[in-house]
Amino acid sequence: MKVDAARQRIMLEVAEVDADLAKLRHRRANLPEEQEVAEIDKRIGVARDDAVRADIAAQDLDREYKRLEAEVSGMRSREAHDAELLNQAGVAPKALSELQHELAGLVRRRSAAEDDLLDLMEQQEATSAEHDRAQAVVVALEAEAADAGARRGVVALEADGRIADLATRRAAIVADAPAELLAVYDRQQAHGKPGAGLLRQGRCGGCRMELDRGTLSKIAAAAADEVVRCEECGALLIRTNESGLKAGG
Repeated sequence: MKVDAARQRIMLEVAEVDADLAKLRHRRANLPEEQEVAEIDKRIGVARDDAVRADIAAQDLDREYKRLEAEVSGMRSREAHDAELLNQAGVAPKALSELQHELAGLVRRRSAAEDDLLDLMEQQEATSAEHDRAQAVVVALEAEAADAGARRGVVALEADGRIADLATRRAAIVADAPAELLAVYDRQQAHGKPGAGLLRQGRCGGCRMELDRGTLSKIAAAAADEVVRCEECGALLIRTNESGLKAGG
């Protein structure tokens, strides 16, 4: 394949723009602000889980408190009833003894239950404080996420603009590139291989492999318009004054 040497060099411009585009797209896909937002989102998730756990615990404590409160209320009613019976005249001694025993037991159980109620109230206060703390963390982190998201938007917009500018520049260069060389270049790129590279100091600018003397001699002997490719990676080898080769016949 023969293509004018000057037109071959257009492929170096394509390769340079593509390299810049690849770097920009990589940066665009891995913005520090993107990672920052993701990290904050994780922390928000943890804080929300804490708040949910505290909420569930509060509901459990509330149910237990109501159950125990009803139990205490019932014991108080029974105490009042037993006390009323004790004050009645004509109670048989045995029944009186049983009532006194039952009343003493009720008082002990109610006292223990009331202590449990106090413990539950303390737990409720602690759980409520934990819920409020978790909610406050969520609110603070959401503000951080909004700030980081805004900064991410600015940086992403700037990167997208630079990518669009480079893409426009590439389209202009490609429009002037030799179709046959562009086809080779695109096939190389499609297979994840370098499309073109400058031959400099005995190395392929595509794969960075050093060429042996025999290969360099053949390239040096080739005509200036002869299309040369790297035997290692298949990239178009573009020769310039930097290649250090004598002009071919």
